[in-house]
Amino acid sequence: MGLARADAPAGEHDERAGRTVPATLHRAAPALLAYAGARLLGIAVLAIWAAVAGKSWHQLLSARWDSLWYSRIAEEGYGHTLHLPDGSVHSDLAFFPLLPWLERLISALTPLDAADAGLAVSWVSSLFAAWGIFAVGDRLHGRRVGTALVVLWAVLPVGIVQSMAYSESLFTALAAWGLYALLTGRWVGAGSLAALAGLTRPVGAAVVAAVWLTAAAALLPGGRWRGAWRRPEHRRMLLGVALAPLGWLGYVAWVGARTGSVTGYLQVQEGWRNGFDGGVAFARFVGGLLAGPAFPAGLGLLIGVAALLRLFVKCVRRREPLPLLVYAGAVLTLALTAKGYFGSKPRLLIPAFPVLLPIAAALARLPAVRAALVLGAVALGSALYGAFWLNGTGPP
Repeated sequence: MGLARADAPAGEHDERAGRTVPATLHRAAPALLAYAGARLLGIAVLAIWAAVAGKSWHQLLSARWDSLWYSRIAEEGYGHTLHLPDGSVHSDLAFFPLLPWLERLISALTPLDAADAGLAVSWVSSLFAAWGIFAVGDRLHGRRVGTALVVLWAVLPVGIVQSMAYSESLFTALAAWGLYALLTGRWVGAGSLAALAGLTRPVGAAVVAAVWLTAAAALLPGGRWRGAWRRPEHRRMLLGVALAPLGWLGYVAWVGARTGSVTGYLQVQEGWRNGFDGGVAFARFVGGLLAGPAFPAGLGLLIGVAALLRLFVKCVRRREPLPLLVYAGAVLTLALTAKGYFGSKPRLLIPAFPVLLPIAAALARLPAVRAALVLGAVALGSALYGAFWLNGTGPP
């Protein structure tokens, strides 16, 4: 499963790529129902836990931490800055604009306020993300793997974030369908979705990288389009390549103009005590845990990172298509080399769904009843952990 599937021009897709939207949705329906069930379980457990703790499950999902920043931007625009006693400077310019734009639009057209509009965007886009993830898994390995992949994504330990007024679900929806567009040779669609992903989160650069490197591979000697500059397929590929970075670069350039510095966005991240250092700070953090009384937590974190990297290596050995490898590798790299907010790293890894493919393939080989029991148990564990996490003091 190499680049051949990703660079097939229009007209050469297999039968699955030619299905109508209703037929595709019908095929994905069981996976989407399973996804919705897992997420509803997570919300129900959260509601019960919050009621016992005297808190509001609605507020936990729509009006805490990052969701407050997004709704403020939707209501007032950019320009809010907090100066903290430790010297940190938290500017709302750290937050990419697509989610607050959608919150503002929905709150203008409906009775919903910005916070509830953000929750609506998250819930709807999480279903589109699940559909896109299924489409990728189904195209590559069949319906059972696609369904398992969706449910695995739903029951991640931090899966509750998919139901919060955060941007992870919106971003994953754009990324999944962008990757599917690459796999089916729809270059303009892939570039457009990459541009929108680049307006959603900093990790939108991972989708841009998938588009660019897939196109570069297609232009290598022996590639499908080598020397065929006048073919319509080639022109569409070049247009997709040109469109892909516009969202990410546009916002970063706008922040640079607003701050008066080419590196303005990086400076904003530094104000949040964030940024990228190649993983040095994260390694020190893990080392500190291992050297102190929090050794079990440090060991668990180390095992988790090793498992993620092992899954990625398995994807490489399974020869998953280049767009998925580039995208997943970039998401992992950006998340693990950020030098701040170590407790948020599991959340930052939510969009890296392709690394779950080896597990999904293994589950698909089990008898259906056994696979359902395994995923049901994991879903309950995820729901309990999500409720515990959101009722805590720190942001996810």
